[in-house]
Amino acid sequence: MTDTAGSSGSEEGASHFVAEIIAEDIENGRYDGRVHTRFPPEPNGYLHIGHAKAICLDFSMAEQFGGLCNLRFDDTNPIKEEVEYVEAIKEDVRWLGFDWGEREYYASDQFGRLYELAVRLVEKGNAYVCDLSAEEVNDYRGTPTRGGKDSPYRDRSVEENLELFERMRNGEFPDGSRTLRAKIDMAHPNILMRDPVMYRILRATHHRTGDDWCIYPTYDWAHGQCDSIEGITHSLCTLEFENHRPLYDWYLDQLGIHHPRQIEFARLNLTNTVMSKRLLARLIAEGHVDGWDDPRLPTLKGLRRRGYTPEAIRDFIGRISVAKTESVVDMAFLEHVLREHLNKTSPRVMGVLDPIKVVLTNYPEDKEEALEAINNPEDPSYGTRMVPFSRELYIERADFMEEPVKKFYRLAPGREVRLRYAYFITCQDVVKDADGNITEVHCTYDPATRGGDAPDGRRVKATLHWVSARHALPAEVRMYDDLLLDEDEDEEGEDFLDRINPDSLQVLTDCRVEPGLKDAAPGSRFQFERKGYFCVDPDTTERRPVFNLTVSMRDKWRRIQKQRQQG
Repeated sequence: MTDTAGSSGSEEGASHFVAEIIAEDIENGRYDGRVHTRFPPEPNGYLHIGHAKAICLDFSMAEQFGGLCNLRFDDTNPIKEEVEYVEAIKEDVRWLGFDWGEREYYASDQFGRLYELAVRLVEKGNAYVCDLSAEEVNDYRGTPTRGGKDSPYRDRSVEENLELFERMRNGEFPDGSRTLRAKIDMAHPNILMRDPVMYRILRATHHRTGDDWCIYPTYDWAHGQCDSIEGITHSLCTLEFENHRPLYDWYLDQLGIHHPRQIEFARLNLTNTVMSKRLLARLIAEGHVDGWDDPRLPTLKGLRRRGYTPEAIRDFIGRISVAKTESVVDMAFLEHVLREHLNKTSPRVMGVLDPIKVVLTNYPEDKEEALEAINNPEDPSYGTRMVPFSRELYIERADFMEEPVKKFYRLAPGREVRLRYAYFITCQDVVKDADGNITEVHCTYDPATRGGDAPDGRRVKATLHWVSARHALPAEVRMYDDLLLDEDEDEEGEDFLDRINPDSLQVLTDCRVEPGLKDAAPGSRFQFERKGYFCVDPDTTERRPVFNLTVSMRDKWRRIQKQRQQG
C-alpha cells in the first residue's frame, strides 16, 4: 500500500486518530485534562526521517493541546550508546524546529529509582532472579504456537530473590549469569509476557553513569516506568510496540503508580531507500556510502547536507497520514513537497554542469557587460543581481545538436535561440578537434535583443542558461539519485545490496557557475535554472565551491498523480 497525503500531527489543529483520542481524554477529564508527551530516542545511532514523524507528532500534540513534550534518552544499553549520538539527536530535533525547554531527561538518571521499583515487584512476588542463560531463556520461552515452560528458579522465595538481586547489584556474579525476570505467565499468547527479563548483568562503562552500575534495565522495563516518573500522559509509539503495550500496562498496574496511555501509530516508510538503523550502519561500515551524513541516506544529517529544509520536512510529515495501518510513501512525494518549498525560497542562479564553449564572433573581444537577472520570480522581495556577459560563454553541451532530431528546439546550425537575460544568438559554425568532437560553437548575437526580447516581436522556441567563460567560477557538482533502484519495501531481503543504485552519486568536476557564488556559505540553497535545486556542501572552498543536488526540476510526483487520474 502506497500512502499519498492526509492529515498529520504536525499540522496545527490536526485531526487524526491520535488527536481524537487525546481530545476525548481531555473531555473526559483523564489526567485532569493534562497533555504531556515525550520523544524518547535510544542514543545508539543517528536519527532518520522516520524519527522526524515521531518528533513532529510528539511535539505537535503537546502544542496543539496546550501541553508539554519532553526529550528523553532511553539510554539503557551502554554497549551501543555514545555521547556523540546524544548531541547529534539534540541537534537534529532543534534543526527541525522543536524546543524541549528544560525538560531534557535520561533513563540513566532514574537507574536508582528503577532499581527501587524492581525491588517492589520482587517484594510482591512478581519478579524473581533466574539463573538460566540467555539461550536457555529463549528456549524456555517457547514459540507463538507453543507455550513456554517455567524456569526452575521461578519459585524462589521473596527473601532469596531480594538477596540475589542485591548481590547482582553489588557485582558478585559474572556477566550474563543471572537476570531479574517478571513473573507473569509462561503460557501467555503474547511471547513478550512470558516472564520477560527486567535486568541483566553487564559490566560496561555507561556514557553518563560510568561504572556505577553493573546491572542495566531492559528497554521494556525502563521505558514505561520513566514515562510514569516524568508524568507523561500519552506515550506515542510506532506500531511495532503494539505487542509491548500489555507488558507496559502490566508493570504500571502491578506497581500502582501513575499510568500513561500508550498509543501506537504506523511508522514512516519510504520507497527507494533504507529505513533500518541496522542496515544504515551496514551501508556505512561496508563503504557503500560515505558516513551518516551521506546525502543519499534518509538520516536527518544526510538530508540536511543534501539541502533539505526543516520546513519542507515538517510540511511533508503534515501531509501524510497518521494511521494504524502500515503504508509506504513514495519518495517522489517527499521530493514534490521539498520542491514546492525550495521554489518559493531559493535564489536563482545559472550554472553549467557539462560545458561547451560558445564564441560570439560579432561581439567585441574586449567588451564586458553586466546584465540584470531576477533572483526569484516567485518573490519580488528577492530583488535582482547583475551577471557578467562577454564574447565567450559556456552553455550546456546537451543544449546544442549539430544534426537536431525532431522536437529538439535548442541551439543548432542556422537556428536562433534566446540566452536568458541576455541576447538572441544564431549558430553559424562549429569547431571540432582531431577526433571529430565539437569543442566550440560559433554564433552571432543580435545587439537589439538585449534583455532577451526582440523589438520586432520575433519569437524563438528555446531559452538557454549560460555563464561568461571569462568570469565563470569552476565548481564541483555532486548529482544524487535514489539510493535503491526500485520501490521494493522489503529492505531486509537477501538481495538488499544488489538493489543499490550504481548511479546514486555522480561527481561532475568541470562545471561552471556564476562568479557571485564564490562567497556562498555552506548550506546555502540555490536553484540552478533549468537544472534543479542545489546546496553548498561543507567541503566547499572559496576557489572551488562544491554543490550537492538537492532535488531535480523534474517532478515525478505530478506525473504519477496524472497517470493515476488517467488510469
